[in-house]
Amino acid sequence: MSQQQSSRREGDPGIWTPANIVTCVRIVFIPVFMILLYLSYSGDSTAPSPVLAFAAFLLYVVLSLTDKVDGYLARSRHEITDFGKFLDPIADKLLVFSALLLLMDMGYVNLWFVFIILVREFLVSALRMVASAAGVVIAADKLGKAKTAVTMVALCGYLLTFALTALFAGSGVSGLVLMLNIVADALMIAAVVLTVVSGVQYLWNSRDIITS
Repeated sequence: MSQQQSSRREGDPGIWTPANIVTCVRIVFIPVFMILLYLSYSGDSTAPSPVLAFAAFLLYVVLSLTDKVDGYLARSRHEITDFGKFLDPIADKLLVFSALLLLMDMGYVNLWFVFIILVREFLVSALRMVASAAGVVIAADKLGKAKTAVTMVALCGYLLTFALTALFAGSGVSGLVLMLNIVADALMIAAVVLTVVSGVQYLWNSRDIITS
């Protein structure tokens, strides 16, 4: 019996670790979030559904938090796998862009912000492929992780703003909603700045790979 087969017999979960299962669940529920948010405003733009809007907001908050959960599980259980390293960034990008595109359609997020974030992701992904071909692994750094966290918080702010706007549709928009929207705008601007800075940092740190 080979060592790998013996390891399997002892209960080795392979790629299906708790951390990777959480990541897969996050990906599965992203379309559910999109459907809830789309239905909340597409049926009648003059009377969005507060129930669906709040459901979309709460689901997005839970999905955003699972990004920390799977990382904690992988590290605490010493089950960091290549599958997890591949899938987790994809789940993060799907989660961010699913909300960005819908909120842009709703008029909450500026088109240029989405474009800048998208270009940065394409450039970094291409850079990682080039580095991988050279046998170099480019892991996400603290600045990149901060960018993702700030972006998700900003998106949660927009989603809550929309949900509260739907709730108070009959009585006008309250000062709290306006303030929340301003905070979300500020966070999104900060996220775009971090997006540009972290992208430049990736390129600078990998300049030897690019020029070789």
